[in-house]
Amino acid sequence: MKSLRELYRVGVGPSSSHTMAPYSACLEIKGKYGENAKYTVTLYGSLCDTGKGHGTDLVIKRALGEDCAVIFDAQKGNLPHPNTMKVEVKVGNESFSHEVISLGGGAYSLDGNAPIGKECYTQKDFTEIKEYCVKQGIRLYEYAYQNEPDIKEYLFSVWEQMKKSVKEGLDAEGILPGGLNIERKAKQLHSHLSVFEDAATTENMIVCAYAFAVAEQNASGGVIVTAPTCGASGVLPACLLYVQNKHGFSDEKMVNALATGGIVGNVIKHNASISGAECGCQAEIGSACSMASAALAELFNMDIEQIEYAAEVAMEHYLGLTCDPINGLVQIPCIERNAVAAMRAINALSLAKFLTYSRKISFDTIVHTMYETGKDMHHSYRETSKGGLAKAYNPKK
Repeated sequence: MKSLRELYRVGVGPSSSHTMAPYSACLEIKGKYGENAKYTVTLYGSLCDTGKGHGTDLVIKRALGEDCAVIFDAQKGNLPHPNTMKVEVKVGNESFSHEVISLGGGAYSLDGNAPIGKECYTQKDFTEIKEYCVKQGIRLYEYAYQNEPDIKEYLFSVWEQMKKSVKEGLDAEGILPGGLNIERKAKQLHSHLSVFEDAATTENMIVCAYAFAVAEQNASGGVIVTAPTCGASGVLPACLLYVQNKHGFSDEKMVNALATGGIVGNVIKHNASISGAECGCQAEIGSACSMASAALAELFNMDIEQIEYAAEVAMEHYLGLTCDPINGLVQIPCIERNAVAAMRAINALSLAKFLTYSRKISFDTIVHTMYETGKDMHHSYRETSKGGLAKAYNPKK
C-alpha cells in the first residue's frame, strides 16, 4: 500500500477523479512536451458523461492551454477503466499519444504505469495489519508512523486544512456554481442550533453543519482534503472536529486518529476502489464513513477489534449505494450524503462499544463485498448521471 500522502491530498474541488487527477496528469504530460506543443484530449466513460458538470474540460484547458481541444466521446466502449482519457500531442511533424486513467482520490496511471508514489506498507489487507499490530503490541496509528516516519508532520497540516475548510464553509453564503441554484446551507444549519432542546438533535445538527460546510466548499471549487475523495471530503472532518470540540482532544490525538482512519482508507483503496465511477458512491461515502468510524474509535482508545468492527459496520450499510449526481455536479445528493455519513459514523462507534465481540463479518470481507457489488452495479449508477436521481430529476416539478 502507498503513503497516506496519496490518500489525504490537499487540493481544489469539486472532484478528485474528474478534476484533480486529469489536471495533474495533463501537467505531467505538458512538462514533457512544453508550451508550444498542440494538445487534444478525448474524454471517455464517466469522464465524458459527467465531465461538463465536474468542470473536467476547464481544468484540462487550465493545464494545457486554452487552445487545447477537449472532445467528449460517449461512444467508445471496452475501456480499461470508467475514468479513461486520451491525450494526443503534436510537436512539429511528430505525434504522440498517452492514455490516462483516473483511479479515484486524485491518483492516476499514465500509459499503464503504476501511480506515482512509493509503496510504504508491506501488509496487504486489514487481517495482516491486525496480526502485525497485535504481535508488535502497537496501535494502528503507530503502525502508520513506523512505516512512514515523516507522515505525522504531514497529517498535522492535513488536520489544519480540514479545520480551515469547515470554518470557511460555515462563514460562506450564496449560491453554489453549476446551474442548479443550490443555496449554501452550512451557515444556516449552524446558526439555528439554539432552537433544539435535546442534546442528540443538537449533536446531529452540529455534525451536519460541519459536513455541509466542507462539502459546499468542495462544490464551489474551494480547498479541501480528499478523505478519501473530494466528493466525500466532509465526513471525516465533521466527525473529528465535533468530537474534538466536545471532549477537548489535543491536535496530536486528532492526528493519530487521522492516521488510523487513513490505514482503513488505504486498505479499501488497495483492495477495492474509492472511485464512484468504478464502484458507485459506496466506494466514496461508504469508505469515508469507515475511515471516520475507525478514527473515532481510536480517539476513544478502543482496541483494534473494536476499530475493525466500527469500520466494517459503517461500510456494511452503504453497500450498493449508487453514484447519481444530478447534472454531473457534486451537489445533489452528494452534499447531504456527507452529512448523513458523518452521523452514521458516530452511530457505528456506539455499536462498536457493545457489539464487537459478537460480530461475524471481517472488515476485509466487507471491502471485498463492496468491490464485487460495485462491479455488478449497472454502469448508469456509477457516476454517469444517466440513472437514479440524475435521470429522475425534473427541474419543473
